[in-house]
Amino acid sequence: MPQDLTRRRTAASLLALALAASTAVASTAVTPAQATSYDALTRVLVTSTEGAAAAADAVRAAGGRVLRQLTLVGGVSAELPRDAVLAPSLRIVANNPLQVAKAPTKDGGVPVTVRQTVGLPAGPSAEGSGVTVAVVDTGVADVPGLAGRLTHVDATGEGTGDGFGHGTFVAGLVAGAGDADGAYAGIAPGARILDVRVADDKGRTDLLTVLAGLELIDPARVQVLNLSLSSDNGLPYQFDPLSQALETLWRRGVTVVVPAGNDGPGAGTVSAPGTDPLLLTVGGLDESGTAETSDDVVSDFSARGPAPQDVAKPDLVAPASHLVSLRSPDSTVDRSNKKSRVGEDYFRGSGTSFSTAVVSGAAAALLAQRPMAPGQLKALLTSTAYAASGLRDRNGAGAGGLDLAAAASAAVPAAAAEPAAEVPGDPQLWEAFVTALLDGDRKTAASSWSELSPEARNWAASSWSSLSPQARNWAASSWSGRNWAGVDGSAAEWDARNWAARNWAARNWSARNWSARNWSARNWSDSDWSARNWSARNWSARNWSARNWSGGWD
Repeated sequence: MPQDLTRRRTAASLLALALAASTAVASTAVTPAQATSYDALTRVLVTSTEGAAAAADAVRAAGGRVLRQLTLVGGVSAELPRDAVLAPSLRIVANNPLQVAKAPTKDGGVPVTVRQTVGLPAGPSAEGSGVTVAVVDTGVADVPGLAGRLTHVDATGEGTGDGFGHGTFVAGLVAGAGDADGAYAGIAPGARILDVRVADDKGRTDLLTVLAGLELIDPARVQVLNLSLSSDNGLPYQFDPLSQALETLWRRGVTVVVPAGNDGPGAGTVSAPGTDPLLLTVGGLDESGTAETSDDVVSDFSARGPAPQDVAKPDLVAPASHLVSLRSPDSTVDRSNKKSRVGEDYFRGSGTSFSTAVVSGAAAALLAQRPMAPGQLKALLTSTAYAASGLRDRNGAGAGGLDLAAAASAAVPAAAAEPAAEVPGDPQLWEAFVTALLDGDRKTAASSWSELSPEARNWAASSWSSLSPQARNWAASSWSGRNWAGVDGSAAEWDARNWAARNWAARNWSARNWSARNWSARNWSDSDWSARNWSARNWSARNWSARNWSGGWD
């Protein structure tokens, strides 16, 4: 356990204490439940505090069948009988279907040369050579613009290819070679693409398939991960399995680039996993039909911050409107938007999916020059972003517009700590309180809480109240009576929030929980949470629709 608990803490630590704030009012002893019965779905995600192997053993013991190990989240995908009974240390998350809807057609815009806007010459010169970018998407077609630099892996079981058309467009913005004159080249045309297919020809996928796709990424061979999807689950990033899997890869050295989403221009519209403060979140800008940066504005569709828990997002913006990239012939998008074709090989579209790809290409170009950790790369890109009158609102533009030329000539920043804030109060009392939470010692936790200063308790209570209503309601209801048999309302409330506090605290306040076994497995929810928050309302066609995959095909 760290000794100096007055040091700056991560945003997740703030929430750990915030949740704990409301737990100290009750001290009635309760007895842990011996087992929990679930109305199990046929195919689910099961995680264990002991890791994937323990989860697999529990599934088999319950009469289920293990489908695949998912080590990034400390669990397995499995098929369980409906009457399966699992211990409370195991978490079940439902596997709800996702659907990518047909992209809306827009009036044609003016295609621009993205490379010039970000400070590169129009003609490609093998930027990104030696770097591999994983494109986790609908697949990537074997098109000439990526010839010799494309490797496929498939998490769908349907083979390779891009029958939908989105992933090919994304890959082209990252690393497309361009036409004979170099036009429409990607940002890093020397980079290799690892195509991680997670959706079928109609754009349909599900949580387990996406997690399975992430499992196929080897951090020793992949330097950048582009995940151009967004979700509106309304929960803190600490409880989002997708966010946590991406964080695992980030901490293993992979720079993860994700979109802000296409639900702008209203405030607070950034969607997960772009809400995670650790990941590199990209919004979109409109180049106004020129390569000049002074007339750039935030695209109307680009989601605005701040993200929940007052996380400052997006981190920066990049070209997102009327971009031209590789076409996947005879794909769903290609057939539905014939007016968006540009010649035989290219296509035109808009969205933060595509600004994300531009930044992924920039990351590859920079990593080809000099190695650096994901946090350093993120700091380099944000510290060198350019300003413009239309990019002044930080909630819309973050640090500003991507300036790859400036980043390439700037010094690599020193490694920085993760987003943090000061924690008031006596460090020893906080240590005793959090240790008790980690150990499940309710009586000691309540006693330690009562000894904290009013300032410290008020700070934690204020942090708790800043959570979204969805997050508070979930924390108060999902685990009441599940891990503990509460004897009254206050005890049940303690138990629900104690569980959440223990999981956040375990990850952020104890060095032993930074290991993959502990922190990756402790933050998952049960069937109540999954049924409520990964439901069709949140992980449905609405979230894997054209507005989230792209702003539209022009």
